[in-house]
Amino acid sequence: MTICSVFGGHEIVPASLDSVRDSTPLPGWMNGISSYSLWWVIIQHTWYLHHGNRDYLEQQRPYLGGLLNLLLSNIGEDGCEHLGDTRFLDWPSSEDKNAIHAGLQALLSVGLKGGAELCGILGETSLQQRCLDGAALLAKHAPAPTPSKQANALLAWSGLADAKAVNARVLSQDPLQGISTFYGYYVLQARAQAGDFAGALEVIRRFWGAMLDLGATTFWEDFNLEWTKDAVPLDQIVPEGRKSIHADYGNYCYKGLRHSLCHGWASGPTAWLSEHVLGFQPLTPGCRRLRIAPYLGDLEFAEGAFPTPQGVVSVRHTRAADGSIRTEHDVPSGIEVSGPASA
Repeated sequence: MTICSVFGGHEIVPASLDSVRDSTPLPGWMNGISSYSLWWVIIQHTWYLHHGNRDYLEQQRPYLGGLLNLLLSNIGEDGCEHLGDTRFLDWPSSEDKNAIHAGLQALLSVGLKGGAELCGILGETSLQQRCLDGAALLAKHAPAPTPSKQANALLAWSGLADAKAVNARVLSQDPLQGISTFYGYYVLQARAQAGDFAGALEVIRRFWGAMLDLGATTFWEDFNLEWTKDAVPLDQIVPEGRKSIHADYGNYCYKGLRHSLCHGWASGPTAWLSEHVLGFQPLTPGCRRLRIAPYLGDLEFAEGAFPTPQGVVSVRHTRAADGSIRTEHDVPSGIEVSGPASA
């Protein structure tokens, strides 16, 4: 999502998707983990929406079809997912079996819905219907409650739980604790679905902002605000009696200097700000129809750009004295813009 929002159709994404596809013959799971194979389907769907490359999608037909059939075979008659023995979302949720199940249930639902759309484009109508039926069956199963912010966010994002209820009950409670940088984007997305844009912006400022305050130039694989106490910024020598934010903290496989300070999945606010503050939302493959629907919150203005296959779209949103938002945009030919935008 960050690459799509900042760099556009960079070749590293399809090259990576193809590499992991070719090194994972079915019925194997990518990296031995079912959720990674689910992400492959979800990313294929997102990539096609942003770039509309039918030739590239056509190359995925055999593997995509086989993987979707494998995913469908892992749904019980009661609608409960049964996605193998290596069950994983991220390390912060790894000790909560209810969170893992809820997250996998949600990701499977999103994967099958996205897979159904891709099957429709490819003319695989029978498999398309089976994917839709599978997603409907998943909706009949309610995972056990979990306090996990990331699992609840995924349930809301997938439509398996009501976003406003999830936000009120879980995400807005002690909102800076229990956040996973890996799934931070989906926590922010769920809060946006609930209409709580202000809450999402506050989390970005205080959680991701705390990393910036400590000298981050890239976002980290794991982070906890408790680590900021007595911690010295990354670009300073650590004096006696103070803490190194890199060497002294970390959990699970992130402990000490093993902690990655550059993790692509932690960059979620970049894509979220592009989608919700700048307001860029692709509506059709290749961004030929694009909605521009900004939310400024307490900002006086926001300005930025969005890469599409037709060229770069640029916008500037300004708050007027009456509180309304005026949008000026420059749009390449071949793109139809909708939403509360006026040039």
